[in-house]
Amino acid sequence: MSSTTLTDAPTRPRDRAVSDFTELTRTIQAAGLMKRRPAHYAVRLSAAVVAVLGLVATIVLVGDSWWQIAVAFAAAVILTQVAFLGHDAAHRQIFADGRANNWTSLVLADLFVGLSHGWWQRKHTRHHANPNKIDTDPDIEIEALAFTPAQAAKRTSKLSVWYLNHQGWFFFPLLLLEGLALHVAAIKRLSSRDKLEHRAAEIVMMTIRLVGGTALVFLTMSWPIALVFLAVQMGVFGFYMGASFAPNHKGMPLIPKDSRLDFLRRQVLTSRNIGGGKWVDVLMGGLNHQVEHHLFPSMPRPSLRRAKPIVEAYCREHNIPYVQVSLPRSYSIIVKYLNTVGKPDRDPFNCPMTALYRV
Repeated sequence: MSSTTLTDAPTRPRDRAVSDFTELTRTIQAAGLMKRRPAHYAVRLSAAVVAVLGLVATIVLVGDSWWQIAVAFAAAVILTQVAFLGHDAAHRQIFADGRANNWTSLVLADLFVGLSHGWWQRKHTRHHANPNKIDTDPDIEIEALAFTPAQAAKRTSKLSVWYLNHQGWFFFPLLLLEGLALHVAAIKRLSSRDKLEHRAAEIVMMTIRLVGGTALVFLTMSWPIALVFLAVQMGVFGFYMGASFAPNHKGMPLIPKDSRLDFLRRQVLTSRNIGGGKWVDVLMGGLNHQVEHHLFPSMPRPSLRRAKPIVEAYCREHNIPYVQVSLPRSYSIIVKYLNTVGKPDRDPFNCPMTALYRV
């Protein structure tokens, strides 16, 4: 499915739309897919703690050696996997108790990864409520890239127009800076005057992680190795995070800011699943089942794969486009979409599967 702009579905009354999702929810609950998976997450949480402690021990044991660059790659992968686990907790997938989920996510994000749980939760909640909705979804409001025709129209100079027509090729190199951008945004959020629950706890934990982590690196390595270590770890971390989140919505239909779609269609039409075996589940932290995750955010990660055939069949029955592609194909779609945003000859309604949702 190519990217398009969706408007209200005129053939679906609100009560029918609500009943559609209610029916699907009952089917999912009857299958037991919303039940907590305590044993699964006990293993994952234990593994996260052991992995981070092992990472610290490895840095100390390897010492002042260029082999630390390999450790930096490992650190980036481990911290991204920990961030995925924090994402699960933030969506209340792990515990039945909300406070337990909140504090688990806070510790994983702030103390282990070095990102602000409060900043991420606010941003991510807005995204889940209105994915790909213009002027509402923060994930399509990025200064370095134009995701909408309106954003593209602001690029008027020769250089900016050239960049606009090639920005898709810059997308993945830019992800190498995403880790730094995430840390800067977290620090800005903690230092702002905006309301933030658990601000003191976040400041303490992020200080321990960022200051303590940096000190550990410079105390165990000479400064050239330490600088390369930090650059590699931050770059690979940002790339891995961005490459895992980007395939889910980038290049999927956009929703105009004044449009209203029911919850079921809003989430399915703007989300893209990534196909593959269970190795893709591990690689992407369950984000490859994006349709199911957006419909049921609190569904435990291991249940998403089991929910997929139920959701896909339900969407087919109700004539709702359900998109799944391979990981390489998703990246190809993203690049092509970014390179054609705002093109005058590009029909924003050129996806036949969404023709029913045109006005």
